[in-house]
Amino acid sequence: MLKRTVPTFLGDLTISEDDGAVTALDWTRVTHQDRSDLLDKAAAQLEEYAAGERETFDLPLRVGGSRFQQDVCRVMSAIPYGYTRTYGEIAKDLGVPAQAVGQACGGNPIPVIIPCHRVMGARGLTGFSGRGGVETKVALLRHEGAAGLLI
Repeated sequence: MLKRTVPTFLGDLTISEDDGAVTALDWTRVTHQDRSDLLDKAAAQLEEYAAGERETFDLPLRVGGSRFQQDVCRVMSAIPYGYTRTYGEIAKDLGVPAQAVGQACGGNPIPVIIPCHRVMGARGLTGFSGRGGVETKVALLRHEGAAGLLI
């Protein structure tokens, strides 16, 4: 597995690549910075996103876990920049309970790129599994211009 850390307004984000696909993004820092075409592309896209120059990511992703986890990540990936959906809306699309969607959201291995921060509770803002918790979720939504949805 190859890894590269990218400094962003959210802190250091480490991208993991395995067999030609991004498999994880987390709030850690690695000392050895691997090089590959995919890591270069992913790092550049994260930097563009952080600079407000990119709204979508164009990277090969591989989500581990169950088929359900993969389905929830696929639906989250379709939420446009600056918009949100609720756990209940996603649950209705998939024909499952909202709580199961919430658990799958919390298990998203590639946050930010797969935008779990764009998923809200029925009554508004909910937690976030990345470093900084809900404050990081708010920062991401403000960055995307979705701050009006937080009221």
